[in-house]
Amino acid sequence: MAGSGIKIAAKNAKVYHDYFVEEKYEAGIELVGTEVKSIRSGSLHLKEAWCQVKDGELWIKQMHVSPYEHGNIFNKDPLRPRRLLMHRREIAHLYGKVKQEGYALIPLAVYFKNARVKVEVGLCKGKKLYDKREDAAKRDAARQIDRAMKERNTGSWKNRS
Repeated sequence: MAGSGIKIAAKNAKVYHDYFVEEKYEAGIELVGTEVKSIRSGSLHLKEAWCQVKDGELWIKQMHVSPYEHGNIFNKDPLRPRRLLMHRREIAHLYGKVKQEGYALIPLAVYFKNARVKVEVGLCKGKKLYDKREDAAKRDAARQIDRAMKERNTGSWKNRS
């Protein structure tokens, strides 16, 4: 993946805790002025971001892009809604899923792909509390197994010498 020209600018790790990610889509994003420079410097937050289909267009809301430090009057509002660029057919498909089946559109990551800013949008279904507990229990069990295997492997070397 190093030769493919992809550089991740921000990831939304909280999504995988709160939602089941059913499908992933790649979308372009409409940015203005110094926002690209600000994203390139890493001042981007996706924690509370979400997407909405409105009038046949896909919008990302609550994505915080900090104003560029060396910018001037061209800096925009950090939380302004930004349009995502996808094919009309894909947007119509997503709109149908969100309206009928209780899905949400959540941005998973923002990255650079050959000097263009892209957003990975996930079609997500909310997790219930017991699903979150089940996932946490699985992670804890895997951690304990790894810890036990590591102790077993390091302990066997000590006993041999």
